[in-house]
Amino acid sequence: MTQSNKGNGNSNDARSFDELVAEAEAVSVDGWDFSWLHGRATEQRPSWGYQRVMSEHLARAGAALDIQTGGGEVLAGAARLPPVMVATESWPPNVTKATRLLHPLGAVVVADADEPPLPFADEAFDLVTSRHPATVWWEEIARVLRPGGRYVAQHVGHSSVFELVEYFLGPQPEQVRNARHPDHDRRAAEAAGLEVADLRFESLRTEFLDIGAVVYFLRKVIWMVPGFTVEQYRERLRALDEQIRAEGPFVAHSTRFLITAHKPEARRPA
Repeated sequence: MTQSNKGNGNSNDARSFDELVAEAEAVSVDGWDFSWLHGRATEQRPSWGYQRVMSEHLARAGAALDIQTGGGEVLAGAARLPPVMVATESWPPNVTKATRLLHPLGAVVVADADEPPLPFADEAFDLVTSRHPATVWWEEIARVLRPGGRYVAQHVGHSSVFELVEYFLGPQPEQVRNARHPDHDRRAAEAAGLEVADLRFESLRTEFLDIGAVVYFLRKVIWMVPGFTVEQYRERLRALDEQIRAEGPFVAHSTRFLITAHKPEARRPA
């Protein structure tokens, strides 16, 4: 989405509901590039700047692994990659896209099912990174990290964009709303033997300026409204289109947290 500090955009698109929806249905949603939403949706960015943080750690690493790299867009933006750089991805269209983008930079892309075990030896990496992983296998992260190695990632937090989710699905139970709470990840990381050194959380304003942006977002971020299709939700979409035209952008709040954890150094025998 378009980066924004205030999220106060307005769409002047005068096209009809059917035209906007048809366009959003036809566009490709491969990869993890949201540039199609430029001018149609805005999202505040976390204050820490994940790509900058990731780049700083990559510059000091000898061997690094980027888990669930998507189309490789975020990793490709790093200022410098380490001598050994590997990325994993499970969705075939993204594997193809990431390979084309990252191979020229010296990174190897491995097709992985995103289920344990990771296809790497114990203590293979001194840095593991990930931006918005769908699942986090903490035991595997700890296994492939060398003693003293770090996990640096930005995760999607709990109840992210739930204003939009609940518009389509109705009120969600607390168990669902809190499923990605940062406290859960802290406990899981520690249970896997990692020590959490930094954990920062922010709630960020997100605006959808037209109904096409909503359709594109829900097609791309498939876990928000599972099984979403325009046909199934056409009447809700039409009502939301009327609301946006009458009242302005649909406002939601994405949640993000930055987590840095390290694997303790191996203790020397007495």
